[in-house]
Amino acid sequence: MEGSEEASICESVLDLSRLNLNDLSTDTISEKRRRDTKQLYLCYNRITVLRDSICSFANLEFLDISNNALSVICEDITRLTKLKTFIAKNNRLNEFSLPKDFGSLQLEVLNLSGNRFEEMPSQCLQLQRLQSLSMGGNRLKTIPVEIDNLTSLELLYLGGNQISSIPVELSNLPCLGYLVLCDNRIQSVPPQLTRLHSLRSLSLHNNLLTYLPREILSLVQLQELSLRGNPLVVRFVKDMTYDPPSLLELAGRTVKSRNLSYSHHDLPNHLVYYLDMASKCPNPKCAGVYFDSCVRHIKFVDFCGKYRLPLMHYLCSPECTSPCNSNPQSDADSDDDNSVAADRLQRVLLG
Repeated sequence: MEGSEEASICESVLDLSRLNLNDLSTDTISEKRRRDTKQLYLCYNRITVLRDSICSFANLEFLDISNNALSVICEDITRLTKLKTFIAKNNRLNEFSLPKDFGSLQLEVLNLSGNRFEEMPSQCLQLQRLQSLSMGGNRLKTIPVEIDNLTSLELLYLGGNQISSIPVELSNLPCLGYLVLCDNRIQSVPPQLTRLHSLRSLSLHNNLLTYLPREILSLVQLQELSLRGNPLVVRFVKDMTYDPPSLLELAGRTVKSRNLSYSHHDLPNHLVYYLDMASKCPNPKCAGVYFDSCVRHIKFVDFCGKYRLPLMHYLCSPECTSPCNSNPQSDADSDDDNSVAADRLQRVLLG
């Protein structure tokens, strides 16, 4: 039985990649082979036009024609009624390359990344069953308001474009769990995005964000928030300056850390007042104190380039940033994220 199943799988997959093809010719492929093929790979060839010969694969469910010179897709592709996944990365496609009735396909996955789209084709916005749409690395300047037609969408990848704003209509996608808008020109995030109750990952790194709305904290399902490379984060990093302590502060730290006794009989009133104002370093592994000179430390916990929500706290010196941490993947992650008060998070998020 196992051998029979393996043979069946092999017959359903046809890989014509890296054959230097200029076109898809079916002359050497039997009718039975075409009928049995459910997955067709045409990657890394020299195909410029996807012609109607593709329709001879009547049971095709998966088509990958990435890394060609494709600029036109024939109208007859709409006859592939079983096609669920269409991948055409790294070609020469633009908004005029798709057939008029492309939106009638029953696609669930569409990947058009690395092409020449300046606008999102209206045909793509008619794909009612679409769950994953990838158009990264194009020339898109806007996200059309009709994006909310894609009510089944779970993943939207639009990184590496020229997008400057996020339409409010994007918040009307009830199933959206992964939203990637990195490497664009986005300056603000609409607070309505908090209606994306299924959102688990939001990638906004390398944009022009200077703040985030406080409403972002209500995204209870959000597990990953990527913010690096924005003025929002850059400003935080610049604020993490540390002025060397004065001789007065060094002397005061010595008095307090060694528990030396003092009183109004020993010192002038202003020095007693100064010593009484000492702040204990929050690092549990540091018994030190600080007065005027401290480190404003912002904790961005980075896993695979994805930042969690940041938190700011104060330390007595830069050397305190490493003992706080038992996790080598972050600079300081000793606090339990669940115990962090929301107002402390907002303080950093809102700048």
